[in-house]
Amino acid sequence: MGFYLAFKEVWRNKGRYILFSMVIALITVLVLFIAALAEGLGLANKEYLDKLDAELLAFQANVDLSLNSSQISRAKLNDIRRVEGVKEIGPLGFSVGTLIANDGSDPIDVSLIGVEAGMPGDPPIIAGRGIQVNRGNEVVLDGNLLAQTDIRVGDTVILKTIQGTDESFFNVQVIGFTDKRQYLYQPSVFLPYQTWNRIRAQGGTPSGLVGLTSNVVAIKLDDPQNVELVKERIKNQVDGIEIADIPTTIEAIPGYAAQQTTTNTQKSFTLLIGLLVIGGFFQIQTLQKVPQIGVLKAIGAPNKMIAAAVVFQIILVTTFGVLIGAAITILLSLGLPQGIPIVFTPQNTWIQIGSLVLIGPIGGLVAVRVATRVEPLTALGLSS
Repeated sequence: MGFYLAFKEVWRNKGRYILFSMVIALITVLVLFIAALAEGLGLANKEYLDKLDAELLAFQANVDLSLNSSQISRAKLNDIRRVEGVKEIGPLGFSVGTLIANDGSDPIDVSLIGVEAGMPGDPPIIAGRGIQVNRGNEVVLDGNLLAQTDIRVGDTVILKTIQGTDESFFNVQVIGFTDKRQYLYQPSVFLPYQTWNRIRAQGGTPSGLVGLTSNVVAIKLDDPQNVELVKERIKNQVDGIEIADIPTTIEAIPGYAAQQTTTNTQKSFTLLIGLLVIGGFFQIQTLQKVPQIGVLKAIGAPNKMIAAAVVFQIILVTTFGVLIGAAITILLSLGLPQGIPIVFTPQNTWIQIGSLVLIGPIGGLVAVRVATRVEPLTALGLSS
């Protein structure tokens, strides 16, 4: 009976409730886009690290887990490799540069990542072939570049970096593409490690192979369940380094934690606004129906039925508005241009939709309380 009463009232006042459903739909669009923006900005910052085939990263001690500031000498690699529980290690180097295609398109700022062939950090290949040597003018490109440019396997591109005070240009051949692995908001270009050391941006003259170092070392374990145990072993056996797992490393990326806190705060405030709007609307609706509720109670309708009718009405209107908002969001997302850091993932989207549907009944609790406290005689104006 409660559902019947809720549906009949909504049906008899379709215009009013559809208009309010559109308000809920707009709130839904806003929440979903903020959530997708948080996801997109986070991925643009951490995508490579998130997909890294390693459980731990070794940093130089006392650099606050800064990927670019850390410097680990090659002499440390064997020390780390000998620790019990370590399966494989891969030195990684991070720098920045500019990719210039030969098709006349605009230059693209990229992250230059030096990897050792077949070692942790070397990305999987979706087209062409992977890096097979540690020196040579060949590169593997991030899948984002495959989507944004006309570069294909076999093409020659130019990498521009700053060495000393001069711009340096290097011709390299594209030998393959990996999946999407952005780092610090830029598509990634993967190079053989010694080539990266020669090409990377440097404050002085090119270093060649003298004093070859890595920024960090990716560590793959025999048993990923023993992360904490192996971390302690490495700390105790290898001097001058600091060990962190991948989630800790991501949190230490400059600006990442603050960025996610900001977007999550925006999302929370939007949900709070939705809660207040829904609560306020249904409270007003209930106050306008006090005489009708009084009649229902006078003829014997119990409080449980009255409350159920109000709750069903809130759920019906809220769900309709959220579904309309989700449909609008999907349509808008199809027209977004490449490069905008907005990413809709099924899990994140469903969590936000569930949260929006849930705030309807929560926001309507005030309306339920008002409805159940109506006195029949007072509502009908018959009390003395």
